Amino acid sequence: MRIGLFGFGRTGRVVAQEIMNDEDLYLSWVIRKTHNDEGDWASHFFGKESPQGKIYSAGSLDFSTFYEENPVDVIIDFSSSTAVNEYIQAANCGVKIVSAISRYQKDEMLKLKRMAAKTAVLYSPNITLGINFLLIASQILQQIAPHVDIEIVEEHFRGKKEVSGTALRIARLLSLSKEHHVNSIRVGGIVGKHEVIFGFPNQTIRLTHESINRAAFAKGAIYAARWLVGQKKGMYTMEQVMAADFIRHSKTIHKNSRRERARLMEILGL
Repeated sequence: MRIGLFGFGRTGRVVAQEIMNDEDLYLSWVIRKTHNDEGDWASHFFGKESPQGKIYSAGSLDFSTFYEENPVDVIIDFSSSTAVNEYIQAANCGVKIVSAISRYQKDEMLKLKRMAAKTAVLYSPNITLGINFLLIASQILQQIAPHVDIEIVEEHFRGKKEVSGTALRIARLLSLSKEHHVNSIRVGGIVGKHEVIFGFPNQTIRLTHESINRAAFAKGAIYAARWLVGQKKGMYTMEQVMAADFIRHSKTIHKNSRRERARLMEILGL
């Protein structure tokens, strides 16, 4: 599978490395905002002799012809929200899109949704497998105990100013007010930690996910890309990917329990 990557910052470089470490994947090119390293190969940054991931500057490209001249199966975006303007033509050509941007402006999100009418688009502000399992588990637990007290705690590195987009997404899925139920902590060099606390009268349940390093985001993006390449046009989420696999495995485990599967699918909205 041929992959084009937007973004070559701290996370983008980890994503590039993970793609190149996978024998079934090929990093065709990398697009970044700056002119730094333009014309070089991403593979050279990791000591690889074979050229992979030629680096381009977005400001130097003609996007009306770039995707036809440099075809890929999937684009993975770890750059910034404004990059959505730069792969509209790719979507028109049927290239699948995996976006891991933490937050879009309304007009940018509208453009992403319009692309879904032309190709398969998966958007996840936090594309790690663990956080999306947490999202599913939190919704199931809330279904079981709809009146329980719930608080969301997000911890990130000191330099992160805005509230975590993932925490806001958890709040939205659980129908919680972000002003009263999302608590932010900024300290040290924490990559990212999210905790959903369910307070019962006689016990407390804590669902916690912590990213140890940025490879967790790369693994999630690759997992999403593999799944998306076989999908029809439309807008998808990482929760749908996880839920679909969850249902598939549950069918294997509970072959004779139709009622259990039906209830699980109802809870997951499938």
